[in-house]
Amino acid sequence: MSVLVEIPDRFRELLARAGLGGLSDRAVVALAAVVLAVVAFAAWRFWPAPGGVEVATDSGWISGDVVTESSASAEESVAPVAEVVVHVVGAVTSPGVYSLPSGSRVSDAVAAAGGATGNAAEEGLNLARVVADGEQIRVLTKAELEAGIQGGDTPAAVAGAGGATASGKVNLNRATAAELDSLPGVGPSTAQKIIADREANGPFKKIEDLMRVSGIGEKKFDSLKDLVTVG
Repeated sequence: MSVLVEIPDRFRELLARAGLGGLSDRAVVALAAVVLAVVAFAAWRFWPAPGGVEVATDSGWISGDVVTESSASAEESVAPVAEVVVHVVGAVTSPGVYSLPSGSRVSDAVAAAGGATGNAAEEGLNLARVVADGEQIRVLTKAELEAGIQGGDTPAAVAGAGGATASGKVNLNRATAAELDSLPGVGPSTAQKIIADREANGPFKKIEDLMRVSGIGEKKFDSLKDLVTVG
C-alpha cells in the first residue's frame, strides 16, 4: 500500500527556483530524507560537547577542556597590582602613611596627603621620582629650604630619613613626632607643639630656640640639650 505525501506549494516553489521543479513527489520525499540525515549527522559529529569544544589537530581531536584549563591557568598567573607604603610628612595638608600603586611618583604621594600647603617648597622635591616602599617623604617649608635643610625626597635621604643623626642626637628640624616623643619628658602633645612651632616660625637656628615652645622651660631644656641638635 502506497502512502501519499502532500508536498507544500511553498516547498515546490523553492525546488523550482533551484531547478528541481520537475521532481516527482517520491523524489522530493527522498531528497528531504537525505538532507535531514546529513544535517543530523553533522549536528552529532560537530556539535560542541558540554563544557567545551573540540579542536582538530594533526594528531586527532583535542577536547575543549584542554583549552579551558589553559585559559584558567593564564588568568591565575596574572599577578595582583603591587602596592608601596610611604610616610608623607612636613608641609602637606594631611601628613600620614599612605598606600600607593607600585610605580607611583612623589607627586602622587603628595597628592594622596591632600596636596602641599601654601608655605611648601615643592621645588625642593623631585616630584617625578618613583617612590620606594617604606620611605618617608618630607615636604619642606620655604623657610626650611632657605635654611638649607634637606628634605626626604631622594633615595639617599630615605635611608637617613627622620631626625636621628650619626651622633645619636635628635635633629629638631627633621625629627618626626615619634622621634621627638622618644626624648625624656617629651610626650605626644609636646612633640606636636615642637613640629607646629617649626612649621610656623621656621627651623630652629640653635637648640636654645626649643624653649620658645610652650611647655619647655629651662629645667626641661637642661634635660634635653645634650640629646638634640639643629645641624
